[in-house]
Amino acid sequence: MAIGKRAAAELLGTFWLVFGGCGSAVLAAAFPDVGIGLLGVALAFGLTVLTMAYAIGHVSGCHLNPAVSVGLLVARRFPASDLPAYVGAQVIGGVLGAATLYVIASGAPGFDVSAGFASNGYAEHSPGQYSMMAALVAEVVLTAFFLFVILGSTDARAPKGFAPIAIGLCLTLIHLIGIPVTNLSVNPARSTGPAVFVGGWALAQLWLFWVAPIVGAAIAGVVYPAVAGDEGHK
Repeated sequence: MAIGKRAAAELLGTFWLVFGGCGSAVLAAAFPDVGIGLLGVALAFGLTVLTMAYAIGHVSGCHLNPAVSVGLLVARRFPASDLPAYVGAQVIGGVLGAATLYVIASGAPGFDVSAGFASNGYAEHSPGQYSMMAALVAEVVLTAFFLFVILGSTDARAPKGFAPIAIGLCLTLIHLIGIPVTNLSVNPARSTGPAVFVGGWALAQLWLFWVAPIVGAAIAGVVYPAVAGDEGHK
């Protein structure tokens, strides 16, 4: 399929991930009396990926994440020539998703974007006040295992049709682990969208949420073929 159509699918899919996942955190997590809490936000992120994997997986592969694209590239599942278009589309989709969420959220009295707007952070901007090193290790490890699950569930030898379920549940699981540490990123595009609107500290700390997920994804891209063999991409 033409790269333009695949990039458009990635843009729409990443929009949905940021709008749905971050939207659940901003609009619904602490809504009076019926807030969905940490568990609900984690599930929302998982559902965005699960639903989009079935919607556009056959179009673009449903990466929705620059780190996923890099990890698949390292594992020789994705061509380097397509990486700029995918990453560009993912970042644009993430910013558009955050922009739409901003328009909606700012319609409520008392809205304050400086409160965080679902941005990722460390130290004083970590939900649990975790250090930069703790955040770095968490993002690397959780992204690596996320990519390991993606590579395994989409392996040609894996059961067919179940990959979106495994990937969506894995994303839910790692959010349950990582939200207290960094608000969980494992996705540079997801981090960039809200950070653009928060500015200041969110942009200053954004480097970690690009570097750590990409490093973690690259590690998985090396480890999975070493463990499982490289026949799965053939």
